Amino acid sequence: MAARSYGQYCGVTTAVELVGERWALLIIRDLLVGPRRYTDLKQGLPRIPTNILSARLKELQDAGVVRRVPLSHRGLVYELTAFGRELEPIVLALGRWGFTAMGEPEPDAVVTADSLTMALRTAFRPDAAATLPATGYDLHVGGVGLRARVRGQALAVRRLDAGTGAGSGAGSGADAVIVAGPEIRGIISGELRPADALERGLVTVAHGDTALLGRFATTFHIDPAAAAA
Repeated sequence: MAARSYGQYCGVTTAVELVGERWALLIIRDLLVGPRRYTDLKQGLPRIPTNILSARLKELQDAGVVRRVPLSHRGLVYELTAFGRELEPIVLALGRWGFTAMGEPEPDAVVTADSLTMALRTAFRPDAAATLPATGYDLHVGGVGLRARVRGQALAVRRLDAGTGAGSGAGSGADAVIVAGPEIRGIISGELRPADALERGLVTVAHGDTALLGRFATTFHIDPAAAAA
């Protein structure tokens, strides 16, 4: 990493030297969801060149942020070290900060299971959730399906198995199956009222009480105006 030194004795400088290279923070974002094989990381970052992914992983390993370990039934995987996991609150805070400037998605922008998982963790409001009944949501955004379970101040998110369609909430333990596109950002920001989203067909509740979309909006919320202020 010395070849990229900024020549300044500063904690911010050191952090940027360690994780500031292009794609590095997105690799860390995906590893915050869980250990990943090389092919998993490549699939979750479809635009990253193979040589860049290999280089970033080596750099992050050399920096003590990432390690490569055997995992039962999955072979060798990459995972964050304890030092690397200290980045979690920083990445979540950075996600909240970036949320205020996202704007509308480009036509070719993609949503991945890991990016959506981290988006939910970024927007999760444990204090608000603690006042609400335990709720299970199946969230389908584009081709990505996640199962989010909220109980008190705890949030658990996992990827839905392939083939779990948007209409399969009954019997799955999901209280609500929410189907949306980019409009889900408007629900989370409060710029789109749940009732309006449902009326305009921008978001649908394929299973469960439609009122649960309002509970979702309360539980997962980032106010861009408040963040900007």
